[in-house]
Amino acid sequence: MRSGGTMDGCGSLKKFERSEDWLDEIKRCKQRETVPLNRVPSTQFICVRESDNKMVGAIQVRHELNDYLRDFAGHIGYSVRPSERRKGYAVWMLQNVLPYCKSLGIKNVMVSCFADNEGSRRTILQNGGIYAETVREPRKGKLLEKYWIHI
Repeated sequence: MRSGGTMDGCGSLKKFERSEDWLDEIKRCKQRETVPLNRVPSTQFICVRESDNKMVGAIQVRHELNDYLRDFAGHIGYSVRPSERRKGYAVWMLQNVLPYCKSLGIKNVMVSCFADNEGSRRTILQNGGIYAETVREPRKGKLLEKYWIHI
């Protein structure tokens, strides 16, 4: 990402040169039979502003949790384009994927954010997040707050 953002919630977008390859990966991740090794089935949503057809964010729902997701990342990851932050898109995206989570049979959704990410914390809390614990994420070595949203 040119802006230096983490691109959470975009699946593996940053590893692809072509968006078509990323879209192919999204299709593979929807089904257990085709999901890449060490990943879980997931559904990718892209938030596009209707007025100018601009992608403003992305949110990914992981249908289940593996060890890493259970310990750190959770069921949902999301990201908003830096120029579009603080406009309510993350709150709206999270609010609108919770019914989808429920349709998958997920009753308690785990969502996490780095302790220094005040915007993400507010997004989670505005959607009913209940603080669970703070842990140190091993890949980045940063403190990570874990929350549960009961749906």
